[in-house]
Amino acid sequence: MLWNVDLTLVDVAIVTRDAYAEAFRIVTGRPLVKLAPALGRPDSEIVFETLAVNGIVAEDDHLPKFLSALAMAFADRRKRLAKEGRMMPGAKDALKAVARLDGVMQTVLTGTIKSNAVHKLKAFGLDKYIDFDLGGYGEEVYPKATLLQVAQGRAKQRAGTPFTVANTVVIGDSTRDVQAAKIGGAAVIGVASGRSMASELREAGADLVLPDLTNASEVVAAVAGLTSPLDRKAV
Repeated sequence: MLWNVDLTLVDVAIVTRDAYAEAFRIVTGRPLVKLAPALGRPDSEIVFETLAVNGIVAEDDHLPKFLSALAMAFADRRKRLAKEGRMMPGAKDALKAVARLDGVMQTVLTGTIKSNAVHKLKAFGLDKYIDFDLGGYGEEVYPKATLLQVAQGRAKQRAGTPFTVANTVVIGDSTRDVQAAKIGGAAVIGVASGRSMASELREAGADLVLPDLTNASEVVAAVAGLTSPLDRKAV
């Protein structure tokens, strides 16, 4: 089971933007004028576009320097997450309920770099349900569909079981999450709590669409309906 983080489980946009502004200043020596929109993309893509729209020609060392600065800036602001951000409605109960399904392992498929994903979920007590070692993250410079396959590979190494569309489920709020799941090889549940409307998620190919995560039984039924008991050792 792979969860998207931002606008699926939590919303910490204010702190994220502030951390980006600090990282940009550290790396370029200039104030951030415009931050590229996330749109479900990895941090690595957002960094390159942010540099470009602010008139910075990207060099080879820009990305590693920026991601390192972003990690430090976000860690410095982690105590603000619970105060200035929010957990998405139903997120904790949904994670807890899915965790009770036989054979399920839960991780994340996110554009956020790993350290920041941990901070985001830990701030709201959601980290206890997530195996972060199996996830796909924004510092890995791949499209999200490839990140999904990377996560499946990590799970296979752990469990000794191949992971395919039959036993892998992605839950996300954007059409990019849906597209990544379909390309990468996973069933996908769209949640109309963030970037994309329910109609857009369906049009993108979501197997099921939920309005939000507030009905934990509905979330569990959706996951169970997309997998079978025999192959539900999902990541």
